Amino acid sequence: QISYSDENYNKYFENEKGIVSIMYHRFNESKYPSTNIQMDVFMQHVSNIRNSGYNFLNPKLLSKIFFKEKLEKKFLLTIDDGYESFYEYAWPYLRKNKTPFLIFISTQAIGKKGYMNWQQIKEIESYDFVSIGNHSHSHDYLINFTFNDFKKDIKKSIKLFKSNLGYNPIFFSYPFGEWNFQQKKFISENFDFAFGQHSGVIDINKDQYELPRFPINEKYGELERFKFIIDLLPLQYKKISIEGIEEKMNPPNFAVEFFKEQKIDTINCFSNEGDGWDNSKIIINNNVLEIDFRDKFFTRRGRINCSIKDNEGWRWFGAQFVFKDILEN
Repeated sequence: QISYSDENYNKYFENEKGIVSIMYHRFNESKYPSTNIQMDVFMQHVSNIRNSGYNFLNPKLLSKIFFKEKLEKKFLLTIDDGYESFYEYAWPYLRKNKTPFLIFISTQAIGKKGYMNWQQIKEIESYDFVSIGNHSHSHDYLINFTFNDFKKDIKKSIKLFKSNLGYNPIFFSYPFGEWNFQQKKFISENFDFAFGQHSGVIDINKDQYELPRFPINEKYGELERFKFIIDLLPLQYKKISIEGIEEKMNPPNFAVEFFKEQKIDTINCFSNEGDGWDNSKIIINNNVLEIDFRDKFFTRRGRINCSIKDNEGWRWFGAQFVFKDILEN
């Protein structure tokens, strides 16, 4: 079972502008369109952010600003997996422009064909605008692991980071954006922040071990969509509850509790149950939103995205949960 934002401030911060976190994987590897971005498009993305007047956040400063109201929007650039194509194509560009970023590394793949080696990782890590994150050892579907095997996997990655870099990173990224409550608790005991792959804008009320990111690839990297992402604001909430996953309820019970100061009567949600993405039937009572799902979920990862437009612009959050017995193609 997954429960979002168990720890929260129970207070609405109306001036919170948030942190937009974007996620990339491969660069100039066209045969992997679902995880690839072409460098010319990536450079346009970075330029669009800078030209819009926004700054990239140095990940080393996240601990200082996360628990404060963010009056200026920031961008957090993240890269997953540590592919060699990042080192060959994106790294020279980011180094030249001193663009801060956070790169998540799975330790089992280090030095293997198509991946960076420890020497390359140490090189990029030596720059003060670069932060390294832990992405597990095996990069497997860890939610399918027994808890003991999960702990072994994470402990092995921690040991390798300590022996090669001298420390374990404070950042963690769940492979495939998947976790359960027990795994999340273990991660919270070994890291300061953890990231998923559900979309949304980071704000002061988001759970620091369930931080959202916008995945960017060839399909979802078009400039018009990217410009929309740049302007998004956080959609704050008190708590998201997803119940019934462990009891194999399909669909599960899904509810979002908002703050009393928020006007949510024009909120709109989409979800991917049934045959694909479509408008969700929502029920709102006392600022609690529930979704009456159209059908059961046929894919491993259930996803929900909700948005609302106010006088400042579009606000957005997403949620993801896993039916581990359903295998995706």
